[in-house]
Amino acid sequence: MQRWRGLEDIPQDWGRSVVTIGSYDGVHRGHQLIIGRAVERARELGVPTVVVTFDPHPSEVVRPGSHPPLLAPHHRRAELMAKLGVDAVLVLPFTAEFSQLSPADFIVKVLVDKLHAKAVIEGPNFRFGHRAAGNVDFLAELGATYDYEVEVVDLYVSGTAGGGEPFSSTLTRRLVAEGDMEGAAEILGRPHRVEGIVVRGAQRGRELGFPTANVETLPHTAIPADGVYAGWLTAAGERMPAAISVGTNPQFDGTERTVEAYAIDREGLDLYGLHVAVDFLSYVRGMLKFDTLDDLLEAMAGDVKRCRELTEAYDREHEHQHQHQHRA
Repeated sequence: MQRWRGLEDIPQDWGRSVVTIGSYDGVHRGHQLIIGRAVERARELGVPTVVVTFDPHPSEVVRPGSHPPLLAPHHRRAELMAKLGVDAVLVLPFTAEFSQLSPADFIVKVLVDKLHAKAVIEGPNFRFGHRAAGNVDFLAELGATYDYEVEVVDLYVSGTAGGGEPFSSTLTRRLVAEGDMEGAAEILGRPHRVEGIVVRGAQRGRELGFPTANVETLPHTAIPADGVYAGWLTAAGERMPAAISVGTNPQFDGTERTVEAYAIDREGLDLYGLHVAVDFLSYVRGMLKFDTLDDLLEAMAGDVKRCRELTEAYDREHEHQHQHQHRA
């Protein structure tokens, strides 16, 4: 798959293509319907599929300080899109200047001049251009002039997550913030993942016999509510069952959440400096303050046992998927 950053990255000789544009944070099951349809239409037309997305999130440029917590960084989105059959991902640097483009200019500059769109596939609520003034009707109107078709795909699927609310990135972020990992996974179609670099922590876990990987998460990451979770730690291509602790470090005014993962039954792991992924399966318990060290150790041993059971049960259920997924 090709990955381009900015319009100047697109090959000069790029021909016709099927395009879909959006933030697509999390590439959840609603997004997968739109992207999947774009891939299907592109195959029917015999041209490649391009997904156009933005960095930073447009809301941050329009209203600084409003950047939403991200469900997936750009490299992860690209990976998930590649699995869906997308041929190229264009990340457009979203600048103040870019935000001033009128909807018509956006269509000409991006869709027509650079990507030579033959078809554009969008969700019903797609908005673009200055002050988000462009919508799918306007997009279709200009399609007649610039020779591209527009197809609108309803992405509002729902399930049990969030009490049956339609799937969206906003709902997923809320469920993650509440620690509802099953709900988030239902929308995403996979457990919610947090990535980052392993840094040296306070080493307390090591002294207690539970050495944890202290993960310095990427900026704006959607981190679950404080508590202990069952899940997996993926490092150097290996996926290991883990007991994960999320907590607030009072040193940073109690807002900076830290993620620590203990790889169950693994001795002598040295992960410092590695980029790792932590997948959250299930909330196990809230954060407690223990009276004695023995109480703490007993609770940790219980957490590990519970996390081992939960991850094993999940893997038994999804065994066929994982035989092909050992590479992170």
